[in-house]
Amino acid sequence: MNIPSALIAFVVALLASLVLTIPVRRLALRYGMVDRPGPRKVHLHPIPLLGGIAIYLGFVTAILLTFRHAAQQQIVGILAGATLLAIVGVMDDGGLLHHQVKLFVGMPIAAIFLLASGIRAQLFSAFVPGPAGVALDCCFTVLWVVGITASFSILDHMDGLCAGIAAVAACMFTISAILAGQRLVSTLAAATLGAALGFLRWNFSPARIFMGDGGAMFLGFLMATLGLKTRPQAVHVPLTWLVVVLILAVPIFDTTLVTVSRARRGLLPFTSPGKDHTAHRLSNLGLGHRGAVVTLYCLAATVGALSLLIPYIGPGAAYALAGILLLCVLVAIPLLESVPYERQARLQKSSPSP
Repeated sequence: MNIPSALIAFVVALLASLVLTIPVRRLALRYGMVDRPGPRKVHLHPIPLLGGIAIYLGFVTAILLTFRHAAQQQIVGILAGATLLAIVGVMDDGGLLHHQVKLFVGMPIAAIFLLASGIRAQLFSAFVPGPAGVALDCCFTVLWVVGITASFSILDHMDGLCAGIAAVAACMFTISAILAGQRLVSTLAAATLGAALGFLRWNFSPARIFMGDGGAMFLGFLMATLGLKTRPQAVHVPLTWLVVVLILAVPIFDTTLVTVSRARRGLLPFTSPGKDHTAHRLSNLGLGHRGAVVTLYCLAATVGALSLLIPYIGPGAAYALAGILLLCVLVAIPLLESVPYERQARLQKSSPSP
């Protein structure tokens, strides 16, 4: 019986992450690796960190059991970058690194690992021939990896939010890759989906453990990598990137909202943490923490499902859809900015937020 590698990867990652979260939680409690309540926190009691270790181990176990000979160079590059960010994130959780190290050192180096393994964007080279197009694609690859990884890092501010959004996005990447016959991408995405869902069992409100920056950066890097690797069937540049952006619409929107809102208030977007994210504002509208998180799950699933239609609706309709969604974003940002939130101090010097 020929069982699809994506299914094997999903099941292995799901079970490994689900089971390993238990001893990882005990380890965090034993060594005092906990996230304590504070002014910019939504939890009222210390919560163990290091959940990202369980996510990492679940994913890596699935990949090592699934891939033996196929695309070894790319797998090595992906695992190298993911491992680096998982380690940097755990060190940051433990207060062993300055927060800017992960943004300006860890994330760019992880992107370089991808470039060295042959994984890069193919956006500018489709229009600019020769070395110039390749150079532009390499620069865009680094910016993309840093941007998406950072967006998931700051998305981890409410129980179950980051893991759930990553699971929804990974599910969409899996379906898109299966439809396009991309075995490597579908297996990577399925492993990510399993690892995120297994951890979500313990992380959904009320959370018993947090993934920490080690988990958030790890998932963000995998999302960025899947975006670079995804090639939807019968879709050409730039519509390929429309599919990817729609799948990752929620973290991209949240980062945009926070950046615009904080910049308008004279704050540095990534060094002024506060309760002004999309989920915080939705919660303040009366949805509560669970309601806000589930609402963003549904939004991510809806927009992600729309991305799967791109190969079937034609370029004209796809661009029209993109225009409508962009208009929705332009309306949503000022509307959400008007929602009450807890203001943070101007130019606060602290780690990226949350």
